[in-house]
Amino acid sequence: MSVDHDRLEAMAKTLEASGRYRVLRKLDAPGFVTAAPVGQVRQGIILDLETTGLDAKVDEIIEIGMVPFTYGVGGQIVSVGAPFSRLRQPSKPIPPEITKVTGITNAMVEGEVIDPTEIETFIANAALIIAHNAGFDRRFAERFCPAFANKAWACSYTQIDWKAAGHESGKLAFLAAAYGFFYDGHRAHHDCLATLEILASPLLGTDGSGFQALLASARKTTVRIWAENSPFDLKDALKARGYRWNGDPGPSPKAWWIDVNEADKDVELSFLQSEIYRGEVHLPTRRITAFERFSDRA
Repeated sequence: MSVDHDRLEAMAKTLEASGRYRVLRKLDAPGFVTAAPVGQVRQGIILDLETTGLDAKVDEIIEIGMVPFTYGVGGQIVSVGAPFSRLRQPSKPIPPEITKVTGITNAMVEGEVIDPTEIETFIANAALIIAHNAGFDRRFAERFCPAFANKAWACSYTQIDWKAAGHESGKLAFLAAAYGFFYDGHRAHHDCLATLEILASPLLGTDGSGFQALLASARKTTVRIWAENSPFDLKDALKARGYRWNGDPGPSPKAWWIDVNEADKDVELSFLQSEIYRGEVHLPTRRITAFERFSDRA
């Protein structure tokens, strides 16, 4: 550790001790101390994508970032591997608004190619893929490299109750500031390292880390219930209960839907029969695990 670093850190602590300042430290690499292996060890991968837009059916990946790590089955992070970072030239120019958000220009991606076979090899031993918006990233990832479809996925944004832990938002930059650090730009592998740093930290209101809470959530089986042909005038009641609308064409019904824990399935169906349909009804349902969750296949 350099003398300059020691002096700057002392200054930062002095400012913090005054009670008038909070100091954010730059994240150069994960700052947590990795644990010694306890029992069986598995590999996880933090993934982040940058794309030309929001529609996985027409937009394209322009960057893939991944950070591998190993963890014990109890959720202790054992070690962190070297990041994977690749750029890719899309078939059309990158829209200016995407460059503004990501910092990725057409010149940066010119001639760049990402080989799906290389991706498949990199994730071959992964037991879990984590993204901070898995509902977005998984759809793009599976279209680009089908091997992602065979993996369990978790979402560090939606599957941790950040508000219960005292955070007003689960957005990555907001969480980073709350955990006392900042990081370079919006590049994919930087986002991955920031996500891992946050997950490895203690989660307020629990006895463990954010990663342990995420694992517990990801391992649960849920049931998706479609309130097919529900009365239009009761859509607000469904929305208030947490139902979301699926209007996309495809194998899933065009209907309001909700995911509930498997143990709560009967309670939810009872609510629908008594409060929405006002009678007996047989509705489409589907069990969902981490292997289907966040995928178009669900």
